[in-house]
Amino acid sequence: MASPDIDKMSPAERRAGASLAAIFALRMLGLFLILPVFAVHAHSMPGGDNVALVGMAIGAYGLTQAFLQIPFGAASDRFGRKPVIVFGLILFVIGSVVAALAADVQTVLVGRVLQGAGAISAAVTALAADLTRDQHRTKVMAMIGSSIGLVFALSMVAAPLLYAAIGMGGLFWLTAVLAVAAIFTILFVVPAAPPVPRAIGRFAEVLGNGQLMRLNFGVFALHLMQTALWVLVPVGLVKAGLPMPEHWKVYLPAVLLSFVVMVPAIIQAERKGRMKAVFNGAIMLLLLVQAGFYLLGSEGGLWSLAALLTLFFVAFNVLEATQPSWISRIAPPHAKGTALGIYNTLQSTGLFLGGALGGWLAQHQGPGAVPLLCAGLALAWLALASGMSAPPLRRVATV
Repeated sequence: MASPDIDKMSPAERRAGASLAAIFALRMLGLFLILPVFAVHAHSMPGGDNVALVGMAIGAYGLTQAFLQIPFGAASDRFGRKPVIVFGLILFVIGSVVAALAADVQTVLVGRVLQGAGAISAAVTALAADLTRDQHRTKVMAMIGSSIGLVFALSMVAAPLLYAAIGMGGLFWLTAVLAVAAIFTILFVVPAAPPVPRAIGRFAEVLGNGQLMRLNFGVFALHLMQTALWVLVPVGLVKAGLPMPEHWKVYLPAVLLSFVVMVPAIIQAERKGRMKAVFNGAIMLLLLVQAGFYLLGSEGGLWSLAALLTLFFVAFNVLEATQPSWISRIAPPHAKGTALGIYNTLQSTGLFLGGALGGWLAQHQGPGAVPLLCAGLALAWLALASGMSAPPLRRVATV
């Protein structure tokens, strides 16, 4: 019979989860704070009348992240997780300073490219996998993944207030300070990583693994849906009678309520060995949410939109927690960073394409085309996930 201590997170695991989630949160807050205000501020800068250039400045970090996640993940396999994370955060600080000092949109674009060049997501999730046992890994990934949703909601509330107080330059300086705080966190708060094989993961070994590639398709679809959704949601909330500055009144409760629902789902996945059932159920919920957005169209009331958003965040947070945990369990130990690098590359690609494709569809095919596309992706994902094998759970007594 297993020791009761096996089912409890150790102090080192709790510290690892909290500190790595804080690093993700500090960095993502720095990115998200810009989103609600930059498009308006850009009109006061040279180049701000070029909408395409403004859009590139907003989304450039996602594109550079997509290109550099794999190199950073592979580098963390070879040189260690912490040095690669610190290097990426330094790049982010430099990019934030460049943007803070920018006098035109073109220079802001350069700064955003440098911010995105600090593509540390794969290295952070690989370090989380190194520092946790299998039976607790999804909890730690949930802490990291949920921090993204919470920080997004927080940024929707804080960005207009901070912009009014310190301006756009001040926001970029704040992002630099937050990244410096993340550097101190990784160096002095995150526990030391245990020895892991230092090698270059072979891409063919990862790309040839059908289970891993299905998970990679899943994270691409999930984040494409996430950004495509925000092509429609703000407009829908305004039509429902909620002014833009008050949208946080929907976002924040939706995220917080989703956490309350997500926790029992994670417990079922971890303690009851129902990872696959919870995973597939979350994908099915995504499909139903997209169907709801399609049926509501532009006539949805405020409460209906809020309910759909809450359900979306429930599914999103469950999948955001379980997918990287699943990958870390089935990836070859010497190629864990490489596998998570490919995973995060598809994640960043989905983020970048979701906004672009969602906007194009809404403009040329009508708003209803966006949830139809997302529903099609969810259906394809569900078909792929149904044929997957549940990840093994190897219980060990020590960290």
